[in-house]
Amino acid sequence: MVFDLDMIKAVYAAIPGRIAKARAIVGKPLTLSEKILYAHLHADQKLENFGRGKSYVDFAPDRVAMQDATAQMALLQFMSAGRPKVAVPSTVHCDHLIIAKVGAKDDLTVANNESKEVFDFLSSVSNKYGIGFWKPGAGIIHQVVLENYAFPGGMMIGTDSHTVNAGGLGMIAIGVGGADAVDVMAGMAWELKFPKLIGVKLTGKLNGWTSAKDVILKVAGILTVKGGTGAIVEYFGEGATSMSCTGKGTICNMGAEIGATTSTFGYDASMERYLIATGRSEVAQMANKIKEHLTADREVYANPEKYFDQVIEINLSELEPHLNGPFTPDLATPISKLKEEAQKNGWPMKVEVGLIGSCTNSSYEDISRAASLAKQVADKGLKTKAVFTITPGSEQVRYTIERDGFIDTFNKIGAKVFANACGPCIGMWSRVGADRKEKNTIVHSFNRNFQSRNDGNPNTYAFVGSPELVTALAIAGDLGFNPITDTLTNEQGQQVKLDPPTGDELPKKGFDVKDPGYQAPAKDGRGVVVKVSPTSDRLQLLEPFKPWEGKDLKGLRLLIKAKGKCTTDHISMAGKWLKYRGHLDNISNNLLIGATNFFNEKINSVKNGLTGQYDEVPKVQRAYKGQGIGSIVVGDENYGEGSSREHAAMEPRHLGVRAILVKSFARIHETNLKKQGMLALTFANKEDYNKIQEDDTFDLTGLTSFSPDKPLTLVIHHSNGITESIQVNHTYNKNQIVWFKAGSALNAMNAPATIAQKSSPKKAIKKTTRKAKPAKKIAKKKVAKKAAKKNRPVKKLARKAAKAVRKLVKKVKRTAKKVAKKKKK
Repeated sequence: MVFDLDMIKAVYAAIPGRIAKARAIVGKPLTLSEKILYAHLHADQKLENFGRGKSYVDFAPDRVAMQDATAQMALLQFMSAGRPKVAVPSTVHCDHLIIAKVGAKDDLTVANNESKEVFDFLSSVSNKYGIGFWKPGAGIIHQVVLENYAFPGGMMIGTDSHTVNAGGLGMIAIGVGGADAVDVMAGMAWELKFPKLIGVKLTGKLNGWTSAKDVILKVAGILTVKGGTGAIVEYFGEGATSMSCTGKGTICNMGAEIGATTSTFGYDASMERYLIATGRSEVAQMANKIKEHLTADREVYANPEKYFDQVIEINLSELEPHLNGPFTPDLATPISKLKEEAQKNGWPMKVEVGLIGSCTNSSYEDISRAASLAKQVADKGLKTKAVFTITPGSEQVRYTIERDGFIDTFNKIGAKVFANACGPCIGMWSRVGADRKEKNTIVHSFNRNFQSRNDGNPNTYAFVGSPELVTALAIAGDLGFNPITDTLTNEQGQQVKLDPPTGDELPKKGFDVKDPGYQAPAKDGRGVVVKVSPTSDRLQLLEPFKPWEGKDLKGLRLLIKAKGKCTTDHISMAGKWLKYRGHLDNISNNLLIGATNFFNEKINSVKNGLTGQYDEVPKVQRAYKGQGIGSIVVGDENYGEGSSREHAAMEPRHLGVRAILVKSFARIHETNLKKQGMLALTFANKEDYNKIQEDDTFDLTGLTSFSPDKPLTLVIHHSNGITESIQVNHTYNKNQIVWFKAGSALNAMNAPATIAQKSSPKKAIKKTTRKAKPAKKIAKKKVAKKAAKKNRPVKKLARKAAKAVRKLVKKVKRTAKKVAKKKKK
């Protein structure tokens, strides 16, 4: 089945003309990233030569994807937008709420019982608003998207940071918070700062033990977890075209770990093969007709230094297998040096568990190559020394690998096959003994290895590698084992060597599946009722955040000064907390419980400024909220890296934190904070981080004249009576300042619409005009007055007024003219 074929046809029909216009404006050859970006400008966005890393630009993505953990909050917000149906093709994928414990069948049964309320909510809300619904067990969002929805040259956003996986099929696919998804599903423009561009030239060809995963592990070591921030990474060269489509997906997937906006590859034969193999021959045929527009202009790849902001070159023929970690995905170590590094740093040498699969590495090719190693266990008289698990990426992959005998091969070495879900990758792993907090090592083919992420144990040393290398290390049970050079002692006492892994890019017999797990929405969802129980502890209807008071913030307390890495996992943990993703108040009880307090170097222990006692972070913040006292959170570099989860922004907002002040932000988290009406600030002088003391109180001034590019001032009142002021910077544009003043982006979108619903037509026009001066020009038009008399269209008028406030007066004028012309006709 080919989804959204008419939409794809329309995109492909428009691409050549849009690219030609963009090339004329820019005045030079275009990269693939630029082509896709310029081809997806919103209708109201003026075409110009945008400044990389400077210009805020409005885009019109082709589609939206949401996973069940983030979809709850996104759809609760969308329900407040007043639309009968989503404006673009959208899907929900149930992959996060399944705990890996016993095995696929049992774990899925438990999840369907324990999370029935949430799955029923997501199913019904999807049915009502025209959203495709993928049931629990259908697969991991990114694998399902690659198999069914991704298409070369398209643009999509998704409420998960690894949405970027779709770059493996030549898309610009970007992870966002739920509020961004709401904008696009509501038919509005999606704003993004025009990215910088990093080019990665791949020469040579992968061979032996090296895989696509090693490319991104190497890049992560070069760029670090924040080196790609604000940039798109575009891969090209003979090495890129020699790689499989799913291998490209693996590279793009883990591009989230370098902070990149997204990563992508130009359309080539491997993508055509994958589209055909997954039942989308029509898409491949259409892509072939415009393939020159689905890759960069020739001049770009011939002289990349002229067209990219940074260029990296990697020779795949010389690339070694890598293992990255522990505790950070950018600590890259080639396999030849791993034993030395492990012994030097005191990493536990015994590998306790090897885990393969996940959204990053669960393709047919990945599993077949790992299975070729598993088969050698019996053939060479070996015994697997570590626990070994497999997490298929989709029901289609699982069904196909079972048909082709791979699951039977894994079973013979004592492996456990988990459900087609995220599982251990996101902390949904009921690992026996994890509660003892013992120091141990695990290796996996996932994408992240932050402290406590996989099993909740802060002393688990997690390392990221390819499925092939993870399988080899699980067989050996030794972190220092190098399969390229080392031998193993088999059960007969003989020294044997593992042969390099082999596997097929695509199944020779084709993919197969009985029930992929897809539920199409109702054609007319007006009669569908979405129920949320007021007594539920899993779901909670949202209350709008309060608007800004209109004055500077005084007497703020310090909630926490976080030390070192503070990811969204530290700010809003996953694992057991995933069950509360639809209940803002309940999940707020995990606020910053994983962050390290600078002053006592303890986790989840901060000083209550009212009592002088130390307590858990959420309890202290609730105490401040109860007294009507605002607070600030202070953080280090790349604050909020990791997952796209907007809960990390909504929780502090809900509990009364007024500002997050850090050395630097991860892109998605900074945007999420802005969307929720929070102040996302950075130290103008990073050394000022050291001036913040535990008992300080703060005033934040300059808000009454809050404007783009104008710094604010933080007045620090120390407990010894000394006061000092420091400059704090921000990246808010005019539109984002409106969000702050309104209390959130959703408030800004809904305020005039709410006026219309609660007022008579005449009052609605009057109030809307007063609230939004640009709307006055519409209200004066005769056509607007006539429309207001009928009451119902006044809501539409009010929404246009809201848009005028947030966008430009020009848009409002254009809309009024169109309405007037229609009326005359």
